[in-house]
Amino acid sequence: MSDTAPGLSYRAAGVDIDAATHAMKGVAALVRSTATPDTLSELGSFGGLFRVPADVRRPVLVASTDGVGTKLKVAFTTGRHGTVGEDLVNHCVNDILVQGARPLFFLDYVGVGRLEPGVVEELVSGVARGCRENGCALLGGETAEMPDMYSPGEYDLAGTIVGVVEEDRVLDGRAIRPGDAVVALASSGLHTNGYSLARRILFDRMGLSTDDAFPEEDGSVADVLLRVHRSYLRPLTPLLERGLLRGLAHITGGGLTDNVPRILPEGRAARINTASWEVPAAFRVLQREGGVERAEMFRAFNMGVGMVAVAAAVDADAVVGALNAAGETAWIAGEIVPGERKVILE
Repeated sequence: MSDTAPGLSYRAAGVDIDAATHAMKGVAALVRSTATPDTLSELGSFGGLFRVPADVRRPVLVASTDGVGTKLKVAFTTGRHGTVGEDLVNHCVNDILVQGARPLFFLDYVGVGRLEPGVVEELVSGVARGCRENGCALLGGETAEMPDMYSPGEYDLAGTIVGVVEEDRVLDGRAIRPGDAVVALASSGLHTNGYSLARRILFDRMGLSTDDAFPEEDGSVADVLLRVHRSYLRPLTPLLERGLLRGLAHITGGGLTDNVPRILPEGRAARINTASWEVPAAFRVLQREGGVERAEMFRAFNMGVGMVAVAAAVDADAVVGALNAAGETAWIAGEIVPGERKVILE
């Protein structure tokens, strides 16, 4: 080393350990607010400890990992970071709910180029809110400061959820039969998929900014794009407990076209009547202004359907009635028919 060259430090290289420690102090109360009776560890331990609930006789653990995709770009642009964490939790909750599982605990990961004051706390506040509303513990996570990996003001966000279901109550779609009803549950908007295409249409094709009014919608472009991804845990749990559901599909990337077949047995197809609901204005605007073909819309976006449930025809009205009574917008959108494992959009 040159006699005149100053000594280097981790902070000089772009990683501020003190800032990370301070940020963790800011989120400690948020993490504690999500603790459940089976949470056995505190924030700061190397691993999170969680007891398998004693009321489960033959527990099957169900796990899933996901992210929020380029919806994060909208958060970066607007400086509104408080909802994407909630999106993340709700998305993961839905992904294990479709197999009949209830969530136990959640782990989050935030990767940043440089820790900005308040941003991590805002992100974790959304994660904690999602955990509290879904009854699962935020058991731990990781915040990694990695200079040169991310542009200034940007970060990545991912999470892992673990849930539990009784072995004899795993929902795998094998009970689905021709004649069963396909019940749709409304989404709250784009949820967390299709944002790369939506951003291209809104910002590049239409020349809008996040502060502009979203055409034919109430609210700005940012308001519409940052609507929180719905969790369907509360309304669907009573129906699962009553054994009224034969299958569930979370409508995320790939839309109705690609997600519903994931739960269909061989020799079963789902015929969906797209006239059974009015596609929300946001999707109509994106299709029109982007010149997007109908089939592409139904693969890129949820088109107003956030979850699909399959129930015996004799139970369909009761299922729809219970969901609507719980505050959902639900309707019979189609039926199961013999055929290749696919969705038939009519």
